[in-house]
Amino acid sequence: MTTVSTDTAPPALTEVRGSVMIITLNRPEARNAVNEEMCLVVGDALTQAEQDPAVRVVVLTGAGDKAFCAGADLKALSRGERIIPEGREKWGLAGYVGHAISKPTIAAVNGPALGGGTELMLASDLVVAADTATFGLPEVKRGLVAGAGGAFRLMAKLPPTVAMEMLLTGEAIDADTALALHLVNRVVPAGQVLEAALQLATSIAANAPLAVQAHKQIALGQLPDGERPDEQAGWDLTAELLPMIARSADAKEGPRAFAEKRLPVWQGR
Repeated sequence: MTTVSTDTAPPALTEVRGSVMIITLNRPEARNAVNEEMCLVVGDALTQAEQDPAVRVVVLTGAGDKAFCAGADLKALSRGERIIPEGREKWGLAGYVGHAISKPTIAAVNGPALGGGTELMLASDLVVAADTATFGLPEVKRGLVAGAGGAFRLMAKLPPTVAMEMLLTGEAIDADTALALHLVNRVVPAGQVLEAALQLATSIAANAPLAVQAHKQIALGQLPDGERPDEQAGWDLTAELLPMIARSADAKEGPRAFAEKRLPVWQGR
């Protein structure tokens, strides 16, 4: 699918091919960073997919070849704009990370997916990655916290020693390492990532839809209303710690040092 983004283009595009809905994050000029409007479009698309019996699988990808998603739009935040729409807080970043549906979701990661991009990948059921993809949660390098489920979901997906090292160092891993660690299902050449994800989606969609959805819900401990009780403690701790870190001096110093291209001077307060 070819996507062209301009200043007036929608921040996300949806297309249904057969029984698969494709959601494309469509802000390539901003490395597909998430703004408020993107949260609304993606969240509404997931709701539509959940309610439409003709849709059996959802594929999430990014426009362009520079990035899958760079996380929250920091420029929008600096202008005082909201990222998470009022009333949609529970759905989280991009209207996706906390918006569990019964239909299987596949992340077609077309490029680097650091920070929020990794959190979108972790929120997906399956992952097909381009060989140019990288994954990591570098928030600690900026005095910030991975607030979109990344910290507890990374620990659930990887061996604890590997996940803890990634969380504490903020270092990223490449696509081949992610495959070796079983963090992703496939690694393919960058130009083939969407095609490979659609092939995987088609093989899932060929099965009995109610049985597929039941397997997903049982495997993830997901209730019919989309709640996942096993994750609630992680969300509660995130909600408790995130505001404290966000108000800290270090949280201001990290982005400032990054913008000024210098090493941060941490104060631990």
